[in-house]
Amino acid sequence: MKICVFGAGSVGGFVAASLAHAGGHEISAVARGAQLAAAKSRGLTVRIGGREFTTPVRATGDPAELGVQDIVLVTLKAPAIGGAASALKSLIGPETAVAFLLNGIPWWYHYGEGGSNDGAPLNRLDPGGAIWSAITPQRVIGGVAYCSATVVEPGTINIDYPEIRFDFGEPDGAMSSRLAALVDAMNAAGLTSFATPNIRERIWSKLVLNMATGPMAILSGHALGDLLATEPPRHAVRQMLGEGLAITEALGLNVSLDVEQVLAKLARSRHKPSILQDLEAGRPMEIDGIYVVPLEIARARGVPTPMLDVFVGLARLRARAAGLYHE
Repeated sequence: MKICVFGAGSVGGFVAASLAHAGGHEISAVARGAQLAAAKSRGLTVRIGGREFTTPVRATGDPAELGVQDIVLVTLKAPAIGGAASALKSLIGPETAVAFLLNGIPWWYHYGEGGSNDGAPLNRLDPGGAIWSAITPQRVIGGVAYCSATVVEPGTINIDYPEIRFDFGEPDGAMSSRLAALVDAMNAAGLTSFATPNIRERIWSKLVLNMATGPMAILSGHALGDLLATEPPRHAVRQMLGEGLAITEALGLNVSLDVEQVLAKLARSRHKPSILQDLEAGRPMEIDGIYVVPLEIARARGVPTPMLDVFVGLARLRARAAGLYHE
């Protein structure tokens, strides 16, 4: 298969390098800036679990050079997708699947959902339906990445924890052949992946964690382990996890977390959430998909979220003051 990773930064660079290193498929990557220059000159280097490998990857800043793909894996942050939609079209043929590995609620969320909201647009995430029109949701495979990746220097990606996981699913729950092909390719490259008939449950499983920890990281500038070194912030995160789980219950999703176990694991983490990395690097922040839209969903369902409201409100102010979030 021809597989293009569109957005070869931290997670995308790791995925592209792993797929290329494994062989068996024609792998390419779309990147920019110093990351692109490094990938072209010496390939991509991955450090994971005490080992390191470097592999050449066909990398470009111009997707039109690559031609039509079988699968496009989009690993851009949500604010960048709208601006890249037209460039993505050059990779898409009649049978191309486009898998989005996104944090938070994705632009296609209501497509194939069933019920009264089926197909409803999310204008906050896709103003004017630009992505919907350019990509078309029929091509979409939803994805969730559990992968603590950081670009430590151009072309070099460090995986803070070797426990990685990728979940993929069709918006309508179908266990399709294209979904199986993607998961097989990922697993063959050592990228532990699963096909799920309910991708929205997997989205919310990660989203509950992001909602509870990201705002505090934004406000403090610290890694998760530093944040949770004392009881007061642990109590706040405990409350926010509970509010997030209440939203999933109202949505009828089967999302469960052992809150104390999660807190204990996070307290050992030296990882900075990706949204804090974006703040520190001056990149647009994924405020809407991770925080604002989920809380709009909570309000529509009548779920009270007092602790999340406070911390998300403060995080929005911080992002706006940094010039990295515009409503």
